Amino acid sequence: MIGYVMLGTNNKDRALKFYDEILKELGGKRFMENEKFTAYSSEHGKPGIGITTPFDGKPATVGNGTMVALNAETPEKVNAIYNKAISLGAKDEGKPGPRGDQGFYAAYFRDLDGNKLNAFCIVAKK
Repeated sequence: MIGYVMLGTNNKDRALKFYDEILKELGGKRFMENEKFTAYSSEHGKPGIGITTPFDGKPATVGNGTMVALNAETPEKVNAIYNKAISLGAKDEGKPGPRGDQGFYAAYFRDLDGNKLNAFCIVAKK
């Protein structure tokens, strides 16, 4: 259903170093670039994430209530993404662990520009 999302940055080089590492954990890589934005995806035609300096020339700001969820396959992958993000300077917004009783396992963090992300997976209930 979702084609792609865009996240704003005020320091594109720094943001791309961060996302190169985080999205590599999910098989994502750069597939489209110009001076304003870089797009990542795991496969052509699959949903992607774009990192951009705002087209209006104003500073990038964080959307209140906005979050991008990264679909990981296992709790171990969620943990790896979260740990990688924190090691790269991300801010903790919720350590990895189960949320609720529906098999939802997630970790939350903010990127270097303050954009909120989470890595999650659905695990079989016991």
